[in-house]
Amino acid sequence: MTGPAPRALRVGELRPSQLLHTYGIGAVTDLPNLSTMVLGLDDWDPVRARVLTEDRLLAAVRRRLGNQVTALRTPPHLPENPADPYGDWTRTGVPVGLFPRWLRCSRERCNQLAPASSGLFQLRPNLYRPEKTKYVHTHCGGGGKGQPTALPARFLVACPDGHMDDFPWVYFVHGGAAPCEGGTLTLTESGTTGEAANVFVRCTCGKVRSMADALGQAGERNLPACRGHHPHLGTFQPGGCSRHARTMALGATNSWFASQLRVFSIPRAEEPLTQAVREHWKLLSPLAAVPADAAKMLLPTQACWPELEQYGTDAVWAALTREAQALAGGQEDEDDEFDLTTPEWRAFTQPRDQALPDFTTVREPRLPDGTADWLTSVVLVHRLREVSALTGFTRIEAPEWLPDEEIQTLAGAPLSRTGPTWVPCAELRGEGVFLTLDEQRLATWEARQAVVARERMLKSAHGDWCLARGVEPRWPGIRYVLLHTLAHVLIRQFALECGYGASGIAERIYARSGPDPMSGILLYTAAPDSEGTLGGLVSLGRGDRLGPAIAQALEEARLCSSDPMCAEHDPTIHARLHGAACHACLFAAETSCERGNHYLDRALLVETLADNDCAFRP
Repeated sequence: MTGPAPRALRVGELRPSQLLHTYGIGAVTDLPNLSTMVLGLDDWDPVRARVLTEDRLLAAVRRRLGNQVTALRTPPHLPENPADPYGDWTRTGVPVGLFPRWLRCSRERCNQLAPASSGLFQLRPNLYRPEKTKYVHTHCGGGGKGQPTALPARFLVACPDGHMDDFPWVYFVHGGAAPCEGGTLTLTESGTTGEAANVFVRCTCGKVRSMADALGQAGERNLPACRGHHPHLGTFQPGGCSRHARTMALGATNSWFASQLRVFSIPRAEEPLTQAVREHWKLLSPLAAVPADAAKMLLPTQACWPELEQYGTDAVWAALTREAQALAGGQEDEDDEFDLTTPEWRAFTQPRDQALPDFTTVREPRLPDGTADWLTSVVLVHRLREVSALTGFTRIEAPEWLPDEEIQTLAGAPLSRTGPTWVPCAELRGEGVFLTLDEQRLATWEARQAVVARERMLKSAHGDWCLARGVEPRWPGIRYVLLHTLAHVLIRQFALECGYGASGIAERIYARSGPDPMSGILLYTAAPDSEGTLGGLVSLGRGDRLGPAIAQALEEARLCSSDPMCAEHDPTIHARLHGAACHACLFAAETSCERGNHYLDRALLVETLADNDCAFRP
């Protein structure tokens, strides 16, 4: 990670996946001595950002952000070389800017509060230990190393439209009146709890105000209107913003929610070379019109050549020629590019095993004991490649998780000042277990009167939830709630037996009723390493281990430590998106659940204390 102009300055490190899930564009990054914000794509240098090839994901991103998007890229990076502290690697990274821009002296007798541009604070870089880069209060505590560190102010303001700004300290302490001339501010605490009521802003003019006056309904009265500021872009919304600015603690988890699209790389051919050529066809297709000798000389100059080099130029040219001939006189069907789940469902449910570098599957020959009446197949996914793209973000409220991922989510903050021409992506490789449920058994269960009544209740609560947030209701269906609940139950049990933490196991739900139904779940784990993960999850998918794991998971789901309150939860009372579910039984980590712990209900899966009529597995 690098600092803002005029001179690039390394201030810390983040993993590529963190730049999409936790500390993406517009997010406040809390470093040991600094607080920074990741700047927009206008400030990124794409030269060091590697292009990823994933046509289905690119099509979905373009459908959401516009046709001006031409590429998916990883964050810019060069390997670290400590022997050369002034090399190019020190100026390559993701640009950040100081935020919040108000700092407070950490010396107990000082606590002076002022903007970094006031001249009171000085940046002290550390080339060899960038995490120790910090601001110091230059005229406090003597010279040299005795100068106290200046820490970021504890509070910010933000609004649901994605705007964020420094807390209006001067306006707040003076109650909106004209500020005193030449006054200085301090931020002090009393007591040991750290709550807002014990934090005070003081001005040398004698004005004192507790931060409790900046929270809740009092904050709406005492704070100015949102200025429509996007600090990651350095812009203000024309005409201002109509939303109320809300006080937010620095580092609050609701300060940034990613809006993403993600896909798995699926087979386009049975043979690895043909698969690789088809993956990079848009880049390679112009060579099909070039004479063979010239084309073979140009092949090593292509960006995708490192992935094709192992096959040799003659074999690659032959595969490219065959592909061009197969496509001659027709058009490539791109309908699947706009549907992210159906092609993946077909790839996982095809009867033949696959042995491709990024998609290796083996069907288990025998179903686990006790599951033959409701499971139809188990597929061990030994190798899997997931590519995710960041398309925007929201603040205060998380984006709506829609059944159709290519549809635009809630209005939020953009990634760049104009329509982006590329978006940041992360590439992960791993393993998983894919379960397919019996379609006839599911259809019969969906038609049961008790299930229909339960769906009516859940759907009503879902409608009220969407209405309160101004979102168009898109009910995913009762089948989705069932499969999602089963996935969460298995994640908890798998984490106990396979060696991975529960937060490291993710889910993908394939649920659809109608003429082209889907009914499956994929539980997988992935890592940025090119070799993927270690096989612990796949080994759990074998029949002799999977049967007992499923049985134990279902048994554990029948009772919750919060029962009977959990089992008797009525989602219509407070417009919740879940039925019998809570942190003690079903809720999973943010990195595991694709729907933010929404659309869960134990009563649909097993018998509970409050409902014995809806259970899919009585």
